[in-house]
Amino acid sequence: MRWLTATLYGYAFLDDFVLLYPVYALLFSDTGLSVGQISSLFALWSITGVLLEVPSGAWADAVSRRLLLWIGPLLTAAGFALWVIVPSYWAFAVGFVLWGTGGALASGALEALVYDELDHLGAADRYARVMGRTRAARSVATMASVGLAGPVFALGGYRAVGAASVLACLLAAAIATRFPEHRVPQVSGDDGWAATLRTGLAEARADRSVRGALLLVPAVGAVWGALDEYTPLLVRDLGVAEQTVPYLILLIWAGATSGSLLAGAAERLGTVGLAVLLTGGALALAAGAVARTPAGVGLVALAFGAFQLADVLADVRLQHRIDDTRRATLTSVAGLGTDLGTIAVYGAYGILGTTASHGTLFALFAMPYLVTALVLVGGARAAKAQL
Repeated sequence: MRWLTATLYGYAFLDDFVLLYPVYALLFSDTGLSVGQISSLFALWSITGVLLEVPSGAWADAVSRRLLLWIGPLLTAAGFALWVIVPSYWAFAVGFVLWGTGGALASGALEALVYDELDHLGAADRYARVMGRTRAARSVATMASVGLAGPVFALGGYRAVGAASVLACLLAAAIATRFPEHRVPQVSGDDGWAATLRTGLAEARADRSVRGALLLVPAVGAVWGALDEYTPLLVRDLGVAEQTVPYLILLIWAGATSGSLLAGAAERLGTVGLAVLLTGGALALAAGAVARTPAGVGLVALAFGAFQLADVLADVRLQHRIDDTRRATLTSVAGLGTDLGTIAVYGAYGILGTTASHGTLFALFAMPYLVTALVLVGGARAAKAQL
């Protein structure tokens, strides 16, 4: 257990400890790219993940999941190296394809490996606690990278920031080779990845509880995951000093981290409890967004904490309902739903943002969580009536 969790937390931290995060858009702009070209790069990144999400999950069920977990960071490292060695539009494009591919390889494979190893140890009931701490490690890594990017950039510019990011990826790949894996992959004949994909999707169609769990993951994760990209704009609209903005962003990340750490204690929340959690998060998000005060940012942080917690719990519900031979496949299907939902939110935000303030849009996007909560309560009542 200690070996598994130490490897997992180290891997998760290094995977998100990317000093390029807060400055790569500046790198693109300083290289001479237009806003349209930069947007096309983001679209290419998203499309790569969408196209590879499910096939890579099926592959993870057919081969060694540990193998995919160390290949992924190596591809990302190669992409970051291209960015800073030969900065150009095509280098950035290839880098995003490599980054998207690396992320797709790990998506589904990581959750499946962790759940199966915990099950092997007789500790599957600790999955929520472990994955909550994993999300917290990622949040801390992101905050640390934001804090360190400035000083490192001042010392060596984009090349120094890029070198640090490549090093973090290489270390993540090295740590991934230490993951335990007792599952024996099946790689030939009818047990190939294509067959795994077909049977996994068939399971989702045939089992209503699996289908509901698959839909819940993107319903919880897509909206707040997209809104996170716009939090700097929301905070800046408060009229605070520029140097204050990063501290308020860190407050929001601290809220999300706190939600991750509560996952173990909250695992016993039933369907109605999860609905209450989503409702509280939605109300806090709407109230905080329209308040237009630093105190309102605190409510947004509270909402993000609730959504992060609900995100982990939705993943737990899914893992408990699926078969271990198709675990990565169906986890990737849920990830695909989240990716598509996130892209839809980006599009809607871009259209509505031409006429509405960021505070208004954040409050508007709290509504899907109220709808999800109502669906959960309705489903719980229907299940109770059948009993």
